[in-house]
Amino acid sequence: MPGSWPRSNFPNLHSRNCSVTSKATRQYNCLAWAAGESHRRLEPDPYCINYWPPGVPRELSIRAFAQAYETLGYQLCMDHALEAGVEKIAIFAKERNAVMVPTHAALQLPTGVWTSKLGDFEDIEHLTIDAVNGPVYGRPVAYMKRRRASSPP
Repeated sequence: MPGSWPRSNFPNLHSRNCSVTSKATRQYNCLAWAAGESHRRLEPDPYCINYWPPGVPRELSIRAFAQAYETLGYQLCMDHALEAGVEKIAIFAKERNAVMVPTHAALQLPTGVWTSKLGDFEDIEHLTIDAVNGPVYGRPVAYMKRRRASSPP
C-alpha cells in the first residue's frame, strides 16, 4: 500500500488505483482540500475552532455541506461525469441512526482522476470516485460543480 492509512479503512484502495501526492498533515482536511485549500481546515465544529462559512449552519448534514460549498461557487449537479471546463466535488456520507451523515469530500481533476485528503493522512489521487468508498467514508451521496478557474466563461 502506498500510504500510511490503515488498509481496513479504505479496502478499495491499492497501488493500482491510487498514488500518494503529498505528505500527511493536520493543517487542512478533505473538505478544504476538495475546495482547493491547503492552509486551513474547513469543518462545522460546534466550538468554532476551524473555519466554516458565515451563515452556514455548523452541523453535520448534507444540506450544510452543500451550503458551505455554494459559498465557494459550487452548485448541486446530477453526477460525477467529467465535463470540460468544470470541476466537480463529491460529498460522501454514511448512515448513522437512519440519517446520512457527511464524512468526506473529493475533487475531480481535469483528467477525470479524483483527489482526496485521507483524514490526517496523505493526499492521494485515485482513478475512480468509488476507490475511497468503505467503512470510514461510506459512499458519494451528492455532487457539486463549478467552472474551473482556468476555463473561459
